Formats: sequence, C-alpha cells, structure tokens
Amino acid sequence: MMKKLLLLGGVLVVIAFFFLSGAIKFITLEALKENRDLLSQFHAAHPFGFPMLFIGLYIVQTSLSLPGATVMTLAAGAIFGAMAGTAYAVIGATCGAAVCFIFVRYLLHDVVQQRVGKRLEDINREMDRSGINYLLFLRLVPLFPFFAVNLAAALTRLRFPTFVAGTFLGIIPGGFVYANAGASLSTINRLSDVASPRVMGAFVLLGLFALVPVVYRKTRKGRA
Repeated sequence: MMKKLLLLGGVLVVIAFFFLSGAIKFITLEALKENRDLLSQFHAAHPFGFPMLFIGLYIVQTSLSLPGATVMTLAAGAIFGAMAGTAYAVIGATCGAAVCFIFVRYLLHDVVQQRVGKRLEDINREMDRSGINYLLFLRLVPLFPFFAVNLAAALTRLRFPTFVAGTFLGIIPGGFVYANAGASLSTINRLSDVASPRVMGAFVLLGLFALVPVVYRKTRKGRA
C-alpha cells in the first residue's frame, strides 16, 4: 500500500509542477506557430535524436493525462511531415496510454473490483468477449476524452494486449488527420478548424463500423 501511495504522490507532484511551472503555455497553437521554424531547425540538426525526444515527451504527456495532445500531434505534422508525424504521434500516444493503463490498473483496479466488482460484472463480460470492438469505437469517435478511456479501460478486465492493439489501430485515422493538418500549419487559426463536421462524421461512421460484430453477435444470440 505504501508503494502505491508513493507512486501516486510522485505522479501528482509531476502534474502539479507542470501546471505551476507555466509549461502549459508552450503547448498551444500560438506557441507552435511562433516556434515552428526553430523546431524544424533543431530537427534538421538532430535528425535522429529529435524524433526520439518528441516521442518521449508525447509518452510523458499522455501517461500523465496532461493537456496538449492535439497540439503535439499538429506539431508532429508541422515538424516531421504528415506521414512521419502520424507515426511518431501514434507511437507516442499508444506508449503513453499503455503506461497510464498500467499505472491505473496497479493503483486502483483491485480496490474498484473489490468494492463494485459485482456491478461491473456485465461490463467485464463484454470486455472479455468484444473488448477490441468497444475500444476501437471509443478511440475512433473523438467525442470521448482520450485519458478517460485509458482510466475506464484499466478499471475493467480488458486485457493489456487488447488495450494496446485497440489504441494503436483506433488512433491512426485521427492522428493522420491532425498531423496532416499540422503539415499545413499556416492555414489553421484555431484547433476547431481541423475537426470539421465532415471529419467528425467520418470518425463516427468508422466507430460504428467497429461495433458491427458486436451488434451481429447480440442479434444472433437474441434470435437463438
């Protein structure tokens, strides 16, 4: 128990430092536009080290559920280009989500299951059967906060490999859209310019498509 408290305390200290230090002001669309040339020059000077640094920062941001993921993905496209930026952002986000999942499962999973495990039994059974489909839906449809899905998934019986695979596959479309937009950063005046109704509708359709196997299974079971 003491180890868990120390770990939780350490995480909270890092999060508090992030906000109190004012680091959040560097993860804005305005700051990205102002510093794009400088970041591109740094990348040119360190073509191998800078992508690794970027992925590392993305992992920290995602694992601690800090704000700025959208700007980070735009930055990936602006600095590395649409394709490479998508790859770096997806790798960083997936690894960060995996770390967050492990943290939450280690810290809270047993406590939650002991206290409300019976109430979650139906959800756990669905995760055992169709966890990948539900996770793909939640990842593809950008209406659900990324960090909230990480937390909720860790509190169920969803298997870790399923979580990683579903996260990786589910965030590729959104990652490409934002990285591709970042490659044309000068045309973006606000973050809402990227998520147009047409793009959001396409994500929703992809998410619903991921649920087709679940609907089919339930329909077939109902008929039987």
